[in-house]
Amino acid sequence: MALTTGIENLQPSQTKGSLFQNNYITDFDFTKQFLPDVYEKEAEIYGNRSISSFLRMVSAEMPSTSDEIRWVEQGRLHTRYEDIAIAGNVFTVTLPAGVDTASAPAIRVGQTIMVQGVTAANAPVGPVLKGVVTVAGANTSASTGTFTAVCYTAADWTGLTLGNGATAVVYGSEFAKGSAGMTGSIDADYSSYTNKPIILKDNYQINGSDTAQIGWIEVTSENGASGYLWYLKSEHETRLRFEDYLEMSMVESVKKGAGSTLGAGYTGSEGFFAALEARGNVFEDLSSDTDLSDFDVILKQLDKNGSIEENMIYANRALSLSIDDGLAAKNSYGAGGTSYGVFNNSEDMALNLGFSGFRRGSYDFYKTDWKYLNDFATRGGFGDVEGAIIPAGTSTVYDQDLGKNIKRPFLHVRYRSSETDDRKMKTWITGSVGGAYTSDVDEMKVNFLSERCLITQGANNFFLLKKA
Repeated sequence: MALTTGIENLQPSQTKGSLFQNNYITDFDFTKQFLPDVYEKEAEIYGNRSISSFLRMVSAEMPSTSDEIRWVEQGRLHTRYEDIAIAGNVFTVTLPAGVDTASAPAIRVGQTIMVQGVTAANAPVGPVLKGVVTVAGANTSASTGTFTAVCYTAADWTGLTLGNGATAVVYGSEFAKGSAGMTGSIDADYSSYTNKPIILKDNYQINGSDTAQIGWIEVTSENGASGYLWYLKSEHETRLRFEDYLEMSMVESVKKGAGSTLGAGYTGSEGFFAALEARGNVFEDLSSDTDLSDFDVILKQLDKNGSIEENMIYANRALSLSIDDGLAAKNSYGAGGTSYGVFNNSEDMALNLGFSGFRRGSYDFYKTDWKYLNDFATRGGFGDVEGAIIPAGTSTVYDQDLGKNIKRPFLHVRYRSSETDDRKMKTWITGSVGGAYTSDVDEMKVNFLSERCLITQGANNFFLLKKA
């Protein structure tokens, strides 16, 4: 018998240390012989990718059982009217929008007023004259009313500098001997607001076959957890992304407008930015201020409102650097000129809290970066908002669940919850994989749901810092 086939390459290579394809296998592939070094740990090239921290620091979360949240905010205590036209002793008042015209202007006979003119730029100008109201306020139309007042020191009010009307403030009253008392009364002024919760949903899906295709990777997550994950890494990131959505929705949401073509069931909600645009103070280009002079304008506006002494500044990078530069020019103390005055000049105390602070006038400001405005993947990619100034205060309200008055932060989240269902942050598994047996679909589906809205009380004490 003859040998028809034989084993090839029984002899080694003639070149020492060399490898050839025919020395081993005919279907040679490089990766079968030289396995790459595989890093088990995921490279964290973006740092902490989560942006949810703002509301955790400045707000509280409370349950609600209703589709609508309603609250009232107190009005001004004293009577003041602007844009007044004066002819002789007759004052014509332009009534503020939304005022009940049946009872305005709220001026009564016997009250004493002080009046000053206003320039075309709405700045006070000229002398302050004082007088007594002799004819009570009455409506002349749906938007205007009149009252009559006689000056103490002149026959009329011609001594005022009326560039753009006048401003009048009630400061007391005077009655002649033997006269009747004050006629009429003034009801408390208040404003009523509402907001509605929105439903947020998300999910993560994986089919049954892929759950058995194990490929471990070592991760360190944004919430501090670490270890080895496989398909659950995607589920974990879906959860983190949804938690970010919960905060972003409370900041960015807007209510459905009359011109919207969205169908029934969509109502929208008033988020943080929308509330400040509608009821707060908006300041443009604060980052262009290099000597803190613009803060003087902010202080004057704070004086007009609640005069809350302590305020937190959440800033993007440009505004944060601008404030640092302004502080460096004013005060050379501290690294980069940053002042730590409100922390007893203790740099360690300030940095441990994540804030640097300074005092301007009678107000303390605590500054920190707002990651949401710096993150290019979220609001940082737009650049229209520089930051926000938030008062470190509380409001006293009656809590129906507790049956007593409690103090709440001006910002707080209301989520739907009852004895049967808590919708603050729901998660559940459906499908036929991973221990769930709810359907015949060969998958595991992790569901996320929340129903919530943000309540912004006292928006007149907030500032939204925008880029012009």
